[in-house]
Amino acid sequence: MSQKFNPEYFKKGCSILEMLPDNMKKSFYCITVNNRLRELNYKPNSPDDINLLDLNDLEATHIFQNTLRFVIAMATHNLYPDERLHFSYNVSRSIYAYFVDSNIRLDTKVLRNIKNEVDRLIELDLPIERTKAMSKEEAIKIYEMENAPDKIETLKYRPDKEVHLYQCQKYFNYMYGYMAPSTGYLNKFIIKPYSPGFLIQYPRSECNGEIPVFEDAPVFGKTLKISSLWAKKVGIDSIAGINNYVKKYGAIDFINMCESHHNNMLAELGEQIVSNLDQARLICIAGPSSSGKTTFSNRLRLELMSRGVKPIKISIDDFYLPKNQIPLDENGEPDLECLQALDVPLFNQTMLSLIEGEEVQLPKFDFKLGKQVPGEIIQIANDQPIIIEGIHALNEDLTNLIPKHQKFKIYIAPQAQINIDDHNPISLTDLRLVRRIVRDFQFRHSSAEETISMWPSVRRGEFRWIYKNQENADYVFNSLLPYELCIMKKYALPVLKQIKSDSPYYITANRLVKFLKYFDDLEDEMVPNNSLMREFIGKSCFKEVN
Repeated sequence: MSQKFNPEYFKKGCSILEMLPDNMKKSFYCITVNNRLRELNYKPNSPDDINLLDLNDLEATHIFQNTLRFVIAMATHNLYPDERLHFSYNVSRSIYAYFVDSNIRLDTKVLRNIKNEVDRLIELDLPIERTKAMSKEEAIKIYEMENAPDKIETLKYRPDKEVHLYQCQKYFNYMYGYMAPSTGYLNKFIIKPYSPGFLIQYPRSECNGEIPVFEDAPVFGKTLKISSLWAKKVGIDSIAGINNYVKKYGAIDFINMCESHHNNMLAELGEQIVSNLDQARLICIAGPSSSGKTTFSNRLRLELMSRGVKPIKISIDDFYLPKNQIPLDENGEPDLECLQALDVPLFNQTMLSLIEGEEVQLPKFDFKLGKQVPGEIIQIANDQPIIIEGIHALNEDLTNLIPKHQKFKIYIAPQAQINIDDHNPISLTDLRLVRRIVRDFQFRHSSAEETISMWPSVRRGEFRWIYKNQENADYVFNSLLPYELCIMKKYALPVLKQIKSDSPYYITANRLVKFLKYFDDLEDEMVPNNSLMREFIGKSCFKEVN
């Protein structure tokens, strides 16, 4: 939550940190000045339009997380200088950490040593300072001394000639984002064992600046692990790894290899459904925004057809209530994402009647009229499954008349396990946001600003309606295509760079630019026309996608 800076504190030539009273210094993690994100060490020219951000604000929690990773990496380096610590995002909105290619087992004793060293660094309240600009060659020499080959590889693909690092005592690192002024700002976090590594929980803005209650998610976690193991096996678990793969094997091989991985998952999924076809009458597909649900459902339909099964697709959107019956959201607008926006009893009865072999007239929602109109009349055979796709597809309340054993639930999302370097994982959410920015600009004529402005609302809907149901899935489809950021980069960067520095959405845009610029470009022509990637860049053979 932001708080206006008190002009009475202002002193020309001083930083915000120097101006704030002692009892306020560690309540805030950054500021905005004319919508531009700044660190607390920033020296403003005037007291106008300065906002102080605490952990209720997303950008403040980003800075907290950056600083926390920095300090844990520093603590580990102090204790075990020959080891490489790797971070990735994991279950329950946490960070997972483990040693890379190590003979040291991250057991209770080692984890206690790390936690004690982290606590010691925090207690000392050591300053974390941004270095002056240095050449990439100078930064490489520092990373050589710190045994950080991953960071050296990444720097090879940095388009800028100069580099800024952050320094605490004699330790250097860079977290691709702003930092807190000192180690003492890390006032709440949890480190817990999670074999073969450990989990790090930290405050989240959507939890009002508190640490979320830990909720293990074995289904989601298993998919992340599979994704991580495959990426490491192939050698594409980092930006440098992806760029190097293209240089070694060529773009065509890289793209087709990734597409083959999708094909293998579809074949595996098809086999599971067909082997249980006598019971799997309703195939339910759900996932967060920009997961590729539409293309995936079409690909799955064809996969089943190749096995002699003839599924039908039914659109949940055709079951919307008239606009004047839809509940309003917090802004007084019709809440089209809530379950109550749908005619749930009609949907339930329609699915049940079809499964029981009855002839049914489907509704068709006319968006111009704002109401349902009569649709086609259909009847299905006993071996003909129904495919439904939408944010509520895994919600039992939507299909409560259908016995659980007759439903096959699929959760789809890009389970990215790609890092900039060992200490900087790329957010799964940011990857989906890039997809949405590209798609909205291509097909909805929406600027990047418009898409970013809507994203918090989209995320609230995901937390409310989607994530709580993901563990009920019978299969999790990882829609990540590791080559995709090489493709989307040329679409995303120009529209992101159109956002001016005084825009409230510049902060997010700049965060995305910071990792996108490291990817080498790939050409669209090599992407198959049935690829899930075509849902975002266009020219899909599934016409309704575009």
